[in-house]
This record gives sequence, structure tokens and C-alpha cells, in this order.
Amino acid sequence: MGMLKDFKEFALSGNLIDMATGIIIGVASGKLIASLVSDVIMPPIGVLLGGVDFSKLGTVLAATGGGDNGDEPLILKWGAFVQSFIDFLIIMAVVFIIIKVATRNKKEEPEETGPTQEELLSDIRDLLKNK
Repeated sequence: MGMLKDFKEFALSGNLIDMATGIIIGVASGKLIASLVSDVIMPPIGVLLGGVDFSKLGTVLAATGGGDNGDEPLILKWGAFVQSFIDFLIIMAVVFIIIKVATRNKKEEPEETGPTQEELLSDIRDLLKNK
């Protein structure tokens, strides 16, 4: 019974729920960024480079050996890698900006500090004098 109670506390703790929420948002953001790169950013770049579709760029390594039956050409799909790399760069830029904003806001908040030891001793001295 103790282990079940411990698991329930763990599963319902705030940190776990926050982490799960972050993962879900991260997955959804990843799909959005992948679409942004493949559907919005790469087509204009392809047009600028003469109508190139990056997702179809690759180098044929062998005439056969790819696909389920091995009868399709074996292709090194470096264009898809370029798109994935751009996805990665955009995700890293977004994460950097989020962290930068979060740490800047954290630094701007004044730290609440209590009275120093000297201030407390002075207050005690003054109270004792007034008695």
C-alpha cells in the first residue's frame, strides 16, 4: 500500500505535471516548426536556387537495395537532412529566446532580503534601551 501511495504522490506532483505539459507543448511545437520549414521556408529558398525541392534532393548510392523489396534505388537523402537541420536551428533559436527572456525577467525581479544581523541587533538594542 505504501508504494501505491508514493507513486500517487509522485504522479500528481506539480513538477511531473509541469514536465508533461512541457513535453506535450514541445511535440506540438516541433510539428509546427517542421511544417514552417518544409512548407514556408524551404520552397522560397528552392525557388531562389532555381526551383529546387530540398525534400527530393539526394545522391543515388546504388541502383537497387532500397525500399521494402530492395528493388528501389538506394538514395542518400541529404536534402531531407538539410530541412531537418534548419528545423533544429529554428528550434534552438526559439529555445534560446525563451531562456533569454525568462532569465532577463528573473533578474529584473528584486530579491526580497530580510534585515541583516546588524539591523536586528540594533533593533534589539533600541528595544532594550526603551524598556
